[in-house]
Amino acid sequence: MRTTTPNSPHIPGRWRRIGSAAAATAALVIAGLGTAVQANAVTPTAAPAAHKVSAKAIATQVAKAHVKYTNACAATPKKGYAACNALRVTGGTTAFMEKQAALKGVTPKTVKPNAASDDPTGYGPSDIQSAYGLTSAAASNGSGQTVAIVDAYDDPNAAADLATYRSYYGLSACTTANGCFKKVSQTGSTTSLPTADSGWAGEISLDLDMVSATCPQCNILLVEAKSASDANLGTAVNEAVKLGAKFVSNSYGGSESSSDTTYDSSYYNHPGVAITASAGDEGYGAEYPAASKYVTAVGGTKLSTSSNSRGWTESVWNTSSTEGTGSGCSSYDAKPSWQTDTSCTKRMIADVSAVADPATGVSVYDSYGDDGTGWNTYGGTSASSPLIASVYALAGTPGSSDYPAQYPYNAAGTSALNDVTSGSNGSCTTSYFCTAKSGYDGPTGWGTPEGLDAFTG
Repeated sequence: MRTTTPNSPHIPGRWRRIGSAAAATAALVIAGLGTAVQANAVTPTAAPAAHKVSAKAIATQVAKAHVKYTNACAATPKKGYAACNALRVTGGTTAFMEKQAALKGVTPKTVKPNAASDDPTGYGPSDIQSAYGLTSAAASNGSGQTVAIVDAYDDPNAAADLATYRSYYGLSACTTANGCFKKVSQTGSTTSLPTADSGWAGEISLDLDMVSATCPQCNILLVEAKSASDANLGTAVNEAVKLGAKFVSNSYGGSESSSDTTYDSSYYNHPGVAITASAGDEGYGAEYPAASKYVTAVGGTKLSTSSNSRGWTESVWNTSSTEGTGSGCSSYDAKPSWQTDTSCTKRMIADVSAVADPATGVSVYDSYGDDGTGWNTYGGTSASSPLIASVYALAGTPGSSDYPAQYPYNAAGTSALNDVTSGSNGSCTTSYFCTAKSGYDGPTGWGTPEGLDAFTG
């Protein structure tokens, strides 16, 4: 995670402005070309629905969208430790909130850092499923599959918050009682759990909600490491696999080190299991475990509605030179055989990507601790990692000897992936390491899901 502290002034103290492209695409919603979330901060009523407003006026208001956000885990990890990659919006108005306000002729509400929001202010399940061609699969696939979430520390309200999220969006109950949800420590205990932590609780809520949004019929296993050390998190990964999960998401990362190849063999080498890892939130630069050759490294995008046939468009998520999706050429991990880019002789990050920009973030329900303010909007590659793990789950159980990180490479350049071709996450001497282009690039890999074909063997 290099040198920038997540709670340093550059994160919470600067307003993030949505660019002109988002304003232009949002304006198309007046013609019925966009996709709305299920609920938002401005509840529709009969009177506002009749409000007439021009596309130009909508674009003007959406251009005012601005958010600020903070890292949920609040500190740069020391050597041998990781931090979560969850970014919680703490103020301002998202582009979606501005758009809805313009359509209804009302003043947009704002995100408040220490007060509960009555309704979601970010993307919900139908948006995620629509954006990635998953609507049909989410309705019919996933039963019997278990997606494991590995995080540090305990979220005492995990089950209750998960229930609130799923009930709000009309998803089936996923509880301990019905066997859908299970929470354990890194040793597998259901009673001897780690110390609770508010920041990581927000991360946990984000992860659980992204699995629910993407694969509503999947079972969810939460494995809580007793600390954020690489060794304890890795032990939790092993426990998740031991307990039968074939899909494991890791929404955390830290600086690379010469120990990474040892961690690879000890914790992440699980043939027949799809393991995903966040690429990081500090812009260009490699993190571990995303650098492991055994995982699917997941980058982040800005996701906006569009008038194209897909209904959505994406670009590299980048807020500043130190805030955006991670990418890069590993200093230690060997290149997997299926990765064939020529300018990085070792492991290149990322493989695929999904929504991560806090300004186009996802709705999360979290009620624990200082960060537990009810409905929140979250971004970061902590959103994209569990989303992709859940896409793997929708696609079905991997082959027993397969490394599923290879699957997207088998579909490279096909319609099974949305190629992200615009944006960058920093400066680099080799262009594709940090700049999107047609085909493979570091920030977004081969692109984002369009259905399931790129995530099955």
